[in-house]
Amino acid sequence: MDAADRPAQAAPRHVAIIMDGNGRWAVERRMPRVAGHARGVDAVRTTIEASAERGIEYLTLFAFSSENWQRPADEVSVLMRLFVAALQREVDRLDEVGVRLRVVGDLQSFDPQLRALIDASTERTSANRRLNLTICASYGGRWDIVQAVQALGRDAARDPSLAIDEEAIAARLALAFAPDPDLLIRTGGERRISNFLLWQAAYAELYFADLLWPDFKPADLDQALAWFAQRERRYGRTGAQIAPPS
Repeated sequence: MDAADRPAQAAPRHVAIIMDGNGRWAVERRMPRVAGHARGVDAVRTTIEASAERGIEYLTLFAFSSENWQRPADEVSVLMRLFVAALQREVDRLDEVGVRLRVVGDLQSFDPQLRALIDASTERTSANRRLNLTICASYGGRWDIVQAVQALGRDAARDPSLAIDEEAIAARLALAFAPDPDLLIRTGGERRISNFLLWQAAYAELYFADLLWPDFKPADLDQALAWFAQRERRYGRTGAQIAPPS
């Protein structure tokens, strides 16, 4: 069965995005790298709105990785200030349009002011149901698996009968509240997932776009969704096993 004959997939419940290319966008325009991060916030806003309008239930954005702490100190400092400013500026709008916000990662790495702001923002939007927005900050897929295994070890020490299996680990991952992503998008031209959702993305469809994140528009999201709709998701089975009866 070729792509033209294949039945279209339903829209993905969960879309995850690696928002790559902010710094390069700025450098290409002879601007400071931090200007690209500031412009990237605009793309975040339009992508959230477009995702809600298209019926996506879960949107997960990779904002700041565990490895990003190794960047120059001045860039990290600006990124933290942008994070604070974006939360302060956007939470009213998120709440107004029914978006529930969560922030996951090694949040102890952030200063107390930012952690308090994250707590306040997530609490304020906790009753919203239109779109579940997760920001991964100070996050890495390896960190996520390690902290889940550590939590499971502590629980198993208290209850030796506890099963140690995939289900038990998955229940302790940072995104245990969400289904695994159906579609993982990366902008910026790179073809890797860079330690993002290593466990959860086992069967995600991977879509790589060459454009830089500040240039990502709703039309680009639509293009990724159209590509996803033509994918054949087999989960280890054969095409014949999942084909609808003739």
